[in-house]
Amino acid sequence: MDLTYTPQQEEFRAKLREWLAKALPTLPPKPSPDDWPGRRAYDLGWQRMLYDAGYGDVHWDGSPSVRLIFLEETEKAGAPYVGAGFVGLLHAGPTIAAEGTDGQRARWLPPILRGEEVWCQGFSEPDAGSDLAALRTRARRDGDDYVVSGSKIWTSHAEVADWCELLVRTDPDAPKHRGITWLAMPMDAPGITVRPLKTLAGSAEFAEVFLDEVRVPVANRVGDENDGWRVTMVTLSFERGTAFVGEVVACRRVLRELAAEARGNGRWGDPALRRRLGRLNAEFRALWRLTQWNVSEAEAVGGVPGVGGSVFKLRYSHARQELYDTAADVLGPASLDLDRPWTLDRLSSLSYTIAAGTSQIQRNIVAERILGLPKGR
Repeated sequence: MDLTYTPQQEEFRAKLREWLAKALPTLPPKPSPDDWPGRRAYDLGWQRMLYDAGYGDVHWDGSPSVRLIFLEETEKAGAPYVGAGFVGLLHAGPTIAAEGTDGQRARWLPPILRGEEVWCQGFSEPDAGSDLAALRTRARRDGDDYVVSGSKIWTSHAEVADWCELLVRTDPDAPKHRGITWLAMPMDAPGITVRPLKTLAGSAEFAEVFLDEVRVPVANRVGDENDGWRVTMVTLSFERGTAFVGEVVACRRVLRELAAEARGNGRWGDPALRRRLGRLNAEFRALWRLTQWNVSEAEAVGGVPGVGGSVFKLRYSHARQELYDTAADVLGPASLDLDRPWTLDRLSSLSYTIAAGTSQIQRNIVAERILGLPKGR
């Protein structure tokens, strides 16, 4: 597997660095974390700048290696995260690009790329737990519409979203993986109630969404009816494949900062701490190489990440938690101060072994689809 970059890819990197150096100083101040309308405007404004500079469609039209370079360089430069555009740019958008019709791509992709519309993810449900295929939200066909009733939880950015990538059950009598359909639901449709949820860190980027006889046009279905589980696997392959690339770069930066902090506050003299930092350094270097391998594999098979993303997601989730546990050791009592660096990151890291597929689910995927082990009973 070739993990090196071509001259053309390195030229793309150099031009991107030059543009970032000019563009970032022109950004307005960041809004308060609790100001979601302000954050939406800020995040979409950044996406519009990328679009105008020719980088708006890099997540879809660029090769996996170019996407990797883009995510690496923007994180290194301290550019804004995709924020409210996360689901549209990294989940729903790539899925529609891969599975949608020409008309669907023409309708939904340009507004995402231009920073005009926000998407949220309506996958998880209160009674399904980690078993996504156990979802109960029903959609019955009524002429040219589906009529949807049910509820979703942990719906990312629902309070500021224009659209929702929604999983519904269209055939309650089919085996649970075969009766699911992937819909694009307009968030201003009658019958939708959104209730924001606060996380342990105090943020509210998730919400409960209640659906009461919501009408969604059949034309908004991506893929065939009852083929939604296969389409969902495409979505999740992007979620677990390249969506965390910027975070790996950020964790490597945090690791260097932790070492500097430990040298400054006297904790560097602890050999056990130095061993932990050294092991984490090796861990994140390996994760970066695994990311490159996954990207190279994706290029070889047409651009969609494979099940290797589950290997990455499994190990990265635990490595991130270990990183911020180590940060708490470096900070000592100061790790309880919410205004100190890394404290809120430590709280958010607790969710990583649950979000985007629990570690238990990732182990099952690795066991069954990579190692070929039999399914559990």
